[in-house]
Amino acid sequence: MGRRRSEVPPLVEYLVDDVVQRPIVTGLLGRQWAPWGPDREAQAAYLDNFIEFWLRLGYDIVRFEVGLPFAERHLEAADPVKGSDKVRAWSDQHTGAIGSWDDFERFPWPKVEDFDFYPYEHLAGHLPDGMGLVVSHGGGVYEHLSHLMSFEGLCLGLVDDPGLVAAVAARVGGLLEHFHRTLLDLDRLAAVFQGDDMGFKTATLVPPDALRRYTLPWHTRFAAMAHAKGLPYFLHSCGNLAGIMEDLVADVGIDGKHSFEDVIMPVGAFQQRWGGRIAVLGGLDINVLSGASPDEVRRATGRLMDECGPRGRYAVGSGNSVPSYVPPANYLAMVEEAVGRRGLR
Repeated sequence: MGRRRSEVPPLVEYLVDDVVQRPIVTGLLGRQWAPWGPDREAQAAYLDNFIEFWLRLGYDIVRFEVGLPFAERHLEAADPVKGSDKVRAWSDQHTGAIGSWDDFERFPWPKVEDFDFYPYEHLAGHLPDGMGLVVSHGGGVYEHLSHLMSFEGLCLGLVDDPGLVAAVAARVGGLLEHFHRTLLDLDRLAAVFQGDDMGFKTATLVPPDALRRYTLPWHTRFAAMAHAKGLPYFLHSCGNLAGIMEDLVADVGIDGKHSFEDVIMPVGAFQQRWGGRIAVLGGLDINVLSGASPDEVRRATGRLMDECGPRGRYAVGSGNSVPSYVPPANYLAMVEEAVGRRGLR
C-alpha cells in the first residue's frame, strides 16, 4: 500500500448508525427514509439510500457488513436514545451457548451456503463511478469465540479445556474464511475492513499468547486472501493492543489500523509509532464526537487533520464508529471539516 501524503486526508468510517443517518437522509439529502424490510423492494430502497449517504457526504467508499447468524446468548435492552426504536444487545459474559464438548457437537452452526449475500451484491452493482466497496464479516473470530463461550467461559476454557477453545475457534474461523472467499468475488471492492475487538483500556482481553494461538492466525489468512486479490486488509479492534501490535503488523500483515481512544493512546501518538509501516484510520475520540459541541468537534477534527495528514497514509473519521447517541450535528461537523473546500457533492 503506497504512502499517501495529503494536507486534506480522505474520509473513512467504520459504521454510521441508522439513527444518525435518518435525519441526514431526509433533511440534508432530501430523500425519503426507507427502513430495512423483508422484501427485495424495501431492501433495495434502503441500500440505495445507504449509497447516497456515503456518496453525498464525501466518502470515496461505502463500508458495509453483516454476518452469519451465530446463535449466541445476549442480554438486551431498549436503546435509550430519543427517537430510536432499536434494541441494544450485549454478550452474556458469564454463560455461553458452548460450555462443553456436548454443547459444541449440538450447536446449530450456520452455513455460508444459506446466507443471503444480496445486500453486498446490490451495493457492488449500484455504486457510482469513482466509489469502491469496503466489506467484512460482521464480527471477528475473537468476538464470536468469546460470545459463544462467554468471556468467563473462554477464560476458564483457556486453562481447563484448551482443546475445546481451539475447536470453537477453528469452526468459527473456517466459516469466516468461507464467507470472505464469497465477498472477495464481488465487483468494485476497495478493501476488506474486518472488526474484531480484542482489547480493553489497559491490555488485551485475554493474554497475547492466547490470541496468537487462536485468533491471529485467522487474521493472517484473511489478510493473505485480500492481498491475493490486490486489496488492503484493515483491522478495526478496540482497546489496548500494545501486546500484539507487532504481530498484527509484521506477521498478520494488516495494512491499516482503526479504533482509537485518547485515554489509551491518541491517534497522533499511534501514528508516530506505527504510521511508517501501516495506514492509520480515524481517531476522533468518541467522547468528543458524542459529547462536545459542533464547533468543538470541528476544531478537534481540524487538529487531527493538521497533525496526521501531512505525515501521509492517514484517513480522518471517528475513533470508533458513529453510534446512535452521537448528535447528527456533531457528525456533520466532523464530515464538513474533513471535506473542507471540496464541499458536499
